[in-house]
Amino acid sequence: MSQTTAGRPNIVVILVDDMGYSDIGCYGSEIRTPNLDGLAAGGLRLTQMYNGARCCPTRASLLTGLYPHQAGVGHMVSDLGAPSYQGFLNDRCVTVAEALRPAGYRTIMSGKWHVGGQYSTRPADWKAGQPGFPRPIDRGFDHHFGTLAGAGSYFNPHTLIRDAAFVEPEGDDFYYTDAIGEYAAAQIERAAGDGVPFFLYAAYTAPHWPLHAFPEDIARYRGRYLDGWDALRDTRHARLKELGLLSGGWALSPRDPQAPSWADAPDKDWEDARMAVYAAQVERMDGSVGKILGALRGQGLEEDTLVMFLSDNGGCAELLREDGPQGSAPSQTRDGRPVRTGNVRGLMPGPADTFMSYDLPWANASNTPFRLYKHWVHEGGIATPFIAHWPAVISGGGDPRRPAIAHAPCHLIDLMATCLDAAGVPYPQEHAGQPTTPLEGESLLPLFRGDLSWSRARPICWEHEGNRAVRQGRWKLVSKFPGPWELYDMDADRTELHDLAADHAGTAAELAAIYDAWAGRCGVLPWEEIRPRRRP
Repeated sequence: MSQTTAGRPNIVVILVDDMGYSDIGCYGSEIRTPNLDGLAAGGLRLTQMYNGARCCPTRASLLTGLYPHQAGVGHMVSDLGAPSYQGFLNDRCVTVAEALRPAGYRTIMSGKWHVGGQYSTRPADWKAGQPGFPRPIDRGFDHHFGTLAGAGSYFNPHTLIRDAAFVEPEGDDFYYTDAIGEYAAAQIERAAGDGVPFFLYAAYTAPHWPLHAFPEDIARYRGRYLDGWDALRDTRHARLKELGLLSGGWALSPRDPQAPSWADAPDKDWEDARMAVYAAQVERMDGSVGKILGALRGQGLEEDTLVMFLSDNGGCAELLREDGPQGSAPSQTRDGRPVRTGNVRGLMPGPADTFMSYDLPWANASNTPFRLYKHWVHEGGIATPFIAHWPAVISGGGDPRRPAIAHAPCHLIDLMATCLDAAGVPYPQEHAGQPTTPLEGESLLPLFRGDLSWSRARPICWEHEGNRAVRQGRWKLVSKFPGPWELYDMDADRTELHDLAADHAGTAAELAAIYDAWAGRCGVLPWEEIRPRRRP
């Protein structure tokens, strides 16, 4: 019997980093993800779940149930001189951990934080109570193991911390993805032993660059991608339709014009190696998730634990320069070897002394069938796989008629409302002596309970670096900065190939007005004003 039968289920939110819509098996991928596939087979998949297009805004929204500008993270973690762009969580938002802990939940985080810190990778900057440098334990988490800053080495990560003490990676075989799952599993076992319900936020850096993986994991995929990105996109698109995740009428978006055809790609063996390492990172992440799920099963908690899985943005098309991204690449490995930074053609990725990305053509495949990438708010940047698993609720007691797929548009701001609804905990009306900003998200529990007629009462909006969008029902209005508005009928054309703005000018104007009102309410400023202040 579950230890949380008093109406307080355990809750686990698993967030991965820079992973595209079609990168796991249950969303059309050839990559082995048996743990996530099993979670989906016994749960619910959403086909139109959206994230925040980029790392920091997504994390701020997930944690608070607000749009990122409302939480103070309208761009990334630099302070850009306006309250909605201060670069860290403000005192008018409340985190899900801060809401659940007073209700008796143990609040646990394992993994990447990245909602503050001014891009610093120096532990000395992260002092208790220092403005702009909040840690998980400062925002409601009882326990945290992981990194405070953004991306970095999987073998030697920056700002690795356990609660309030900075630590060094332990053991010669340390790999951050493994460590996140191991810590989370241990905390589950500890909470079960203490007989308390828990909220766990497991935030992986995988499969964000750099391309780091163990040789044995890479070997399973070497040669698999020699057919190239064009064939991979076709195969995944067909599989997505077979799985019922895509309408058969949605055409595959054309190959990105910046990507050469596979026939014209130079050094195909090196390209195969880059994608092989990326696939190895995804598979290793799935294995780490398996440690979390195994701990739930081992403690008899699976039945009444709500598990939700998603990605923070679409696949990443960033091309790493040889001088490297600032603050991300260490100058040397733990054993003193110099790190060779950047996508150096012919240099094989994977080891700790390399620091590469998989680049735009493979990201285009990750985001099959959509176009564009992380950073933009066309579907390739904001569409995420989403799995919810909660046998006591989602399975309907084993009812075989329970659909496994739902198509209602949802947004990650809905996760906090869902967690509070599941736990029976009200949203706090004040925090740190300040009235809280009202919750923007809407609970997904009706969907989880089988009401497929459910839809959000309010439209969904986005803004990131001037890229704008609003989704209401079947319509989506979107702009790639600094371009004009485009309008798409998402029922007929979710891959955004047929701009209807001229044909439906009235609908476009109505949605533009919704966007303008939202932007004014949430503190969104014109990107032309903000852009000069951002970190290079």
